[in-house]
Amino acid sequence: MLGTDIGIDLGTATVLVYIKGHGAILQEPSVVAIDKNTDKILAVGEEARSMLGRTPGNIIAIRPMREGVISDYHITEKMLKYFINKAVGRALFRKPRIAICVPSNVTGVERRAVEDAAHQAGARQVFIIEEPIAAAIGAGIDISRACGSMIVDIGGGTTDVAVISLGGTVVSTSIKVAGDNFDEAIIRYMRKKHNVLIGERTAEELKIHVGTAFPRQASASMDIRGRNLVTGLPKTITVTSEEMLEALHESVTAVVEAVHTVLEKTPPELSSDISDRGIVMTGGGSLLHGLDRLLHERTGINTIIAEDAVSCVAIGTGKFIEYVSAGKISPFDYNAGR
Repeated sequence: MLGTDIGIDLGTATVLVYIKGHGAILQEPSVVAIDKNTDKILAVGEEARSMLGRTPGNIIAIRPMREGVISDYHITEKMLKYFINKAVGRALFRKPRIAICVPSNVTGVERRAVEDAAHQAGARQVFIIEEPIAAAIGAGIDISRACGSMIVDIGGGTTDVAVISLGGTVVSTSIKVAGDNFDEAIIRYMRKKHNVLIGERTAEELKIHVGTAFPRQASASMDIRGRNLVTGLPKTITVTSEEMLEALHESVTAVVEAVHTVLEKTPPELSSDISDRGIVMTGGGSLLHGLDRLLHERTGINTIIAEDAVSCVAIGTGKFIEYVSAGKISPFDYNAGR
């Protein structure tokens, strides 16, 4: 292997790595476990995630990405290096070209931090691509056509909504309400309604199994354990999908309003295209039960969830390099690597 092209979805909750010719080969939580006393990295990814909320005083499990951007540059660089080595091995004769996606409204400083971290992690050339563009490519949309397509990418830290035409973003917005925010809303609701404190992992399980953004035809329920805030003792409670609908109402409303805002700013010709073609949802957050139905009801536009929604951005980021190599897209449109 003389060199390779790598696409990385550097997400707040999950890192996905796509390699040209092999597909999305790695998907792990963006969590790093560190020994505070020695500043040594003990675990990365799934192994570190299992330590969240369960570590002794000297070990901390942290997420170096917050709301779609780097909150700890040093740790992100180490995490990137670990995932690149795990994905392609160390035996590369030539450094890889790497495309990394970022939320659509990141600042120049945040964009540069991602680029520098990738160079430090061993990249020969770095391309920075906006998440909605990557999501559209990964969902199989031909973004080079003069036709409007609407993408709603709901990740862990940010929700990106964009209208794309002729290979570029026409209108877009990015809000810091996404999968992590859904989890936090569930934790707050359990504390307020049941006087029970639950952890991030329990909240995520609730969201996946009984969470809903639209009334379910058949009610679902799940038993969870948490700490009773009155007695301080463990307590088991049954949580229903109706309660989840109430807990998530504010967060999902923010996503719907972001879509509405972008539609209001969309030129009429492109609005007509979107009305015909529908809205495409990508990202792990789009899998929240009933969110597509809620968007359809509020906008009147057919809404579909992309196939392999979780991997769309990683696949699109990897394919982006192929687009650049084939001359379909100019890399300089995207502040591409130096």
